[in-house]
Amino acid sequence: HDRAAGFVRYGMRETASDGMALSPIGLRAGGLASLCEGESLPGSPFFHSSKNREGYMKNTFGNALGLTIFGESHGAAVGAVLDGLAAGLPVDEAYIAERMDRRRARGDGLSTARTEADAVEFLSGVYEGRTTGTAVTLMIRNLNTRSGDYAKTADFLRPGHADWTAHLKYRGFQDARGGGHFSGRITAASVAAGTICETVLSGLGVKVYTHIAECAGVQDAPLSSAAGLVMPDPQPGHFALLDASKEEAMQAAIRAAGSEGDSVGGILETIVTGLPAGIGEPWFDSVESELAHLMFAIPACKGIEFGAGFGFAAMHGSEANDPFTMRDGKIATATNKNGGINGGITNGMPIVFRTVLKPTPSIYKQQHTVDYIGRTDAELQIKGRHDPCIVPRAAVVQNSLTAFGLLDLLTVRYGTLAQKHGFPKV
Repeated sequence: HDRAAGFVRYGMRETASDGMALSPIGLRAGGLASLCEGESLPGSPFFHSSKNREGYMKNTFGNALGLTIFGESHGAAVGAVLDGLAAGLPVDEAYIAERMDRRRARGDGLSTARTEADAVEFLSGVYEGRTTGTAVTLMIRNLNTRSGDYAKTADFLRPGHADWTAHLKYRGFQDARGGGHFSGRITAASVAAGTICETVLSGLGVKVYTHIAECAGVQDAPLSSAAGLVMPDPQPGHFALLDASKEEAMQAAIRAAGSEGDSVGGILETIVTGLPAGIGEPWFDSVESELAHLMFAIPACKGIEFGAGFGFAAMHGSEANDPFTMRDGKIATATNKNGGINGGITNGMPIVFRTVLKPTPSIYKQQHTVDYIGRTDAELQIKGRHDPCIVPRAAVVQNSLTAFGLLDLLTVRYGTLAQKHGFPKV
């Protein structure tokens, strides 16, 4: 590696396709020109800059609170570090186990056959059921991995996956087994950490609820965010729905797609009640900005809308505005088309937003792709264990990350002591 000369020296091997390509172990024995798709390297600021972030992976998010995730799908474990919590907050391990169970696969044809115990181990920051005020470090061991399922097609880019983009960014050093750090497996750590935040919010009167608004074309009952609804908690092994009678049709659609080697997606809707007005910032740290940032940390999330969302496009201003009114001596709005947020700041109404999750990209149908080592077209038949739909399992992930984001925003506004003692009433 010779930065002074303005280039990087690596070994190369020839192929019949373009005369230069990467070996199966990646750029450690591959051609940089092939990787960079013909970019000129001498004098490039990418290689000269002292702030070069080649191979850099950002795993931490938050302002007053910090959430760091770690691990790979087929590594020893996944986990999280949650920093910025006040001392003495409750850590309900039984409740965490319950939330982990909602995310856990059951190998029942509705989710992947890879079943994990998902037992959460606390390494620091928790003592006798309470936070100590130092960083909470938790770990979830991977006990059911089959890396050999991926060996025969390791050189084939899986459509819809991050194989190619990860290789370009991390130069072949990424752990590609089971998707590595890009796998939905990592969300187990997000659920464990976010559930701690959800417990804190619940103690402050803030409730977060996520249901499956739509799955495989089957819609749940509509949500009225202005009615102070009491959301039903799903029974273990069942879907998060307002209308439980919709589950049978959703399950049938998922099983039908799975039986054909295909997959389906859906829409998750979250409502937050009890959050005070005045939380958030008007520009880059708006409530929408923080929540959207976290939602796009859920694999397969491809879109988000708040309140009426894209429905605003068909409205006039007279239809889109939420008239203010007095309700029980407090200022409220008669409708909630803006989803509880004005100018990036909470207005006291329930926060309502929806995300769309694409169908699981790992499908068993034959797909056209590229052998990125040989630089040839190829046909791919994916092996391994995969979900025909991740929407039911992702509901608790969305709930947990929402809880973390909102507790972060509350702590920015009122400080760490508010986590224990509450916030001023507006």
